[in-house]
Amino acid sequence: MIGLIIAILIFNFIAFKENRVLTANQIVHIWCFTIAFQSTFDVLVEIKYHAYWYFGKDVEWAGIIPHLFVVPPVNMIFLNWFPFKGPFVKKVSFIILFVIAILVYEMITLFPEPWGYFHYGWWKLWHAAILDPILLLILLGYYKWICRLEKRSIC
Repeated sequence: MIGLIIAILIFNFIAFKENRVLTANQIVHIWCFTIAFQSTFDVLVEIKYHAYWYFGKDVEWAGIIPHLFVVPPVNMIFLNWFPFKGPFVKKVSFIILFVIAILVYEMITLFPEPWGYFHYGWWKLWHAAILDPILLLILLGYYKWICRLEKRSIC
C-alpha cells in the first residue's frame, strides 16, 4: 500500500502541476473515460478471467483506488506531454518511451507488499507491452474527439 500511496501522490502532483494543455472540462472527461474504460476492461480481464488483480483475488474496495487515482493522472501526463504538432517519428517515439515507463512502473507494482499491490495470474508483462500502445491510441482518439466537440459547442 505504501507504493500505491507514493504513486498516487507523485502522479497526481505531476499531472496537475505540469498541466499546460488540458482544460478543466477535458480533465473531467479524461478522468471519467479512464475510470469507465479501465473498469470495463478489468471486469472481464481481472474479475472474469483472473489475468491479474490488485491486492487480493477477490473484489475489494482497495482495488478501486488505482482505478480512481493512478491511471487517470497518468493519462493526463501522457496527453500533456504528447507532441501533437511534432513529426510522426516523434509521436511514435514518445508512445514507445511512455509504454516503457508504464512497463517499468508495472514491474515495480509487482514488488511484495508494502511496496507492490499488483499481482499476475496468467497475465505477463508482454501482454501489457502489446496492449498499452493500443490503449494510448484509444485515449488519443478520445481526446481528439472531445476537442472537436468543444469546438462545436455553443455553451
